Amino acid sequence: MPPATQGPQSPGPALELLVHGVGGATPQDMLDDPCPVRVTGDATAAVYRRAVDMDAEQRPERHGDRPIAEAYCWSNLTSGNGSRALWLLLLPFMVVNLAHWMRPTARSRTRAVRLYGVLVRLVALSLTVLLTAAACEVALDLAAWQCAGVPDCSNRRSWLGFLSTDQGGWWSQPGRRLAFAAVVPTALVGLLWFLSNRTWSAYESQRPLTWDEPDDSGPGPAHDPGTSGASAGGRPALGRPGFWYGRRLVARLRAVHTAAGFLTVAAWVAGAAARHDRAAGGPVPAILGRLIEAALVLGALVVLWAVCRRGRSERRLDSRLDRTLITWLPGAALALLVLSSVFAAWSRPAWVSAGALSGDITFSVLTLGQAVLVVALVGVALGLYRRTPEPRTVMGGLGGPAVAMLACALGGLMTGGVAQRVADWLDGPGTPGMGRSPVIEGPPVLLSWQASVIPVLLVLLTVPAALLLLRTWLAARALEPEIDGEYAGARPDPVRTRQIARIRATAALTDSAPWILGPVAGASLLLGAAAVGGAWASGEVPGLAMEGSGPFVESVAETAQATGSWLIGLGFLLFVTWGRRAYRDASARRTIGILWDVGTFWPRAAHPFAPPCYAERAVPDLASRMSGWTARTRGRLVISGHSQGSVLAASAVWQLPAGARSRVALLTYGSPIERLYARWFPAYFGPGPLAELHRTVHCWRNLWRATDPIGGRVRLDEGPGPEVDRGPLKDPLVYGRTPEHPLLEPVRGHSDYQADPVFAQERAALLERLTPVLPRQADGAGAGGTPKAPGRTGGIRPTGGHPTGSPQGSSGRSSG
Repeated sequence: MPPATQGPQSPGPALELLVHGVGGATPQDMLDDPCPVRVTGDATAAVYRRAVDMDAEQRPERHGDRPIAEAYCWSNLTSGNGSRALWLLLLPFMVVNLAHWMRPTARSRTRAVRLYGVLVRLVALSLTVLLTAAACEVALDLAAWQCAGVPDCSNRRSWLGFLSTDQGGWWSQPGRRLAFAAVVPTALVGLLWFLSNRTWSAYESQRPLTWDEPDDSGPGPAHDPGTSGASAGGRPALGRPGFWYGRRLVARLRAVHTAAGFLTVAAWVAGAAARHDRAAGGPVPAILGRLIEAALVLGALVVLWAVCRRGRSERRLDSRLDRTLITWLPGAALALLVLSSVFAAWSRPAWVSAGALSGDITFSVLTLGQAVLVVALVGVALGLYRRTPEPRTVMGGLGGPAVAMLACALGGLMTGGVAQRVADWLDGPGTPGMGRSPVIEGPPVLLSWQASVIPVLLVLLTVPAALLLLRTWLAARALEPEIDGEYAGARPDPVRTRQIARIRATAALTDSAPWILGPVAGASLLLGAAAVGGAWASGEVPGLAMEGSGPFVESVAETAQATGSWLIGLGFLLFVTWGRRAYRDASARRTIGILWDVGTFWPRAAHPFAPPCYAERAVPDLASRMSGWTARTRGRLVISGHSQGSVLAASAVWQLPAGARSRVALLTYGSPIERLYARWFPAYFGPGPLAELHRTVHCWRNLWRATDPIGGRVRLDEGPGPEVDRGPLKDPLVYGRTPEHPLLEPVRGHSDYQADPVFAQERAALLERLTPVLPRQADGAGAGGTPKAPGRTGGIRPTGGHPTGSPQGSSGRSSG
């Protein structure tokens, strides 16, 4: 660089854009002002300021060295009105969507990445079919087929009277009862379509602002990126223009899953009638049933073809829609369902409902299919990880398959819980499937076997849980001398020391989550396969299948079956109770919102019925605000993100054009970027993408505490630029009682980072590093005093360093 020939100019206005974390926050709390004013946005997500700061850019002398404070409040995106409580029903869909983003880092493995995405989308499709099949089991099998066909059951349920065989009415024939009951699962699929379409219009269809900056990712297909978060020499995945714009894919997947749901209902309705016509003959030609079944198979093949098509477009904003597919596929499936209902309702006077429908075969095939898909996903993930191993990645790259298995297990639990509770309710004092004079046959035997493995799974989990507790206790004991050394000037207090040590050791449990998830996923896979084998081999529930095996084995089987049934019923009741409370109580809804804050950060790339991705609204909001403010004022901006807000802040900085990014500093605290996201989502937040962000952002500082169970280090201090991490910060700030602090200081853990004096120091240091020093270029390239974009020749260092000519001491390495 030639020497500068002019001094620094006025730094101009400075802005701090605050972004809150999980659990939500109000603008009043964030700005410490009772009456903040909305600057831009709506009631769902908006930017706020204090009223006295509305014209702060025109009067910078008011603030002196302090930046103007703005707060971006996005909590209503996940915990707004009471309808958010319904999202609890979508929990398995949300979990399987996470598995899509957990793939290991890949370099030049485009086919393997495509295969990984296809397998996850197939698992997601199986969950839609499973939910629809559960609704069919309850409405068609248990209510319309079994209870309405047995006078002892239907006579006790007045609402089933018009379907009862005792009435002898028009609806009493089995096919007509099935056709009528099909309204329930059809309405469920329609409700899922409606919710997905409404959130799609509010989230995915909102086109973000664009800047005339080419995507230098290089040539390649416009689908799931074949490389890791930072392609070779190109833009990281989260910085690509189309990453937060999933309009086309979600619309296509919504049509496919809706069609799959309708086809599932049609198969239950038409299958029973077709089997009767082939077995007993009658007034309806059997060829009609075969034609409808052939049409159902053809529809299923079209659904599979649509799911296996290419996934997301990220390198550009893809505004197109597959209108033929999203219009005709669900419509054709619904027409086929209506045709199946008419076929089943055709008069068959000799048809009598007996036993149960083919639920055992349906749920067994679904369970085995999910197991095969998860095993294939394990193979693909291992292949990707072995080519590009990263030591910090959880479970050796198997986090995605483990989470996909967890989603299948959650779907199975919800299915079994609903079916067993409805069967117990319809049967009254009887116990369906136990041979104790039940009124109805009951749910499929497989569901009883699946419930029976829950106690076994809980017993197996006690081993890693006990090991974790022991390790935590030992770690706390080992930390006590270290804590006494940190507060050497204070009077020792064993109780206080043990409290701080226990909190630190407990906070470290977050890093041990794979110890629990791995065994749960593996045991669920093996026990699920054992349940299918036991159901197929015996055809009876475990309590009856083990008769004659000895008193001990019989008692264990009956105990496991009864305990599992009660546990699954208790879980279902708690689930419903929690959802009802969340619908009525805003505070409970905010608690559930924490789950959505973490689980719905990622776009809906696998399941369209998952809760919507709030980041597709929040990230463009933040990027637009930062880009617009810096372009209008030419001022300095620090985006300050806490907890999940730090992830949003980093994602928004990735989306900025180079000119705006050169005027922005990133301050993160209590951040899970590396501790959670880089380990669980390495392809997007791994070492490569984070190092790229460090190189391109003007300056970045991360604060962390050892007592924080969520936030942690970013681990980017190996490069030539200023270090990113500062910590661990002292927590508590004061060990015991002092004349200046007569009351004990709290251990703040994940909260109140701004109360630490280090926060203000680091913010001031970042603003100082953003102060422009505008050298005159020898060749005239820098005329006009505009610094060039990061990564190019000019006044801003591409490594995240200080402006050229700024002293190293202001970088924050020593003073923060």
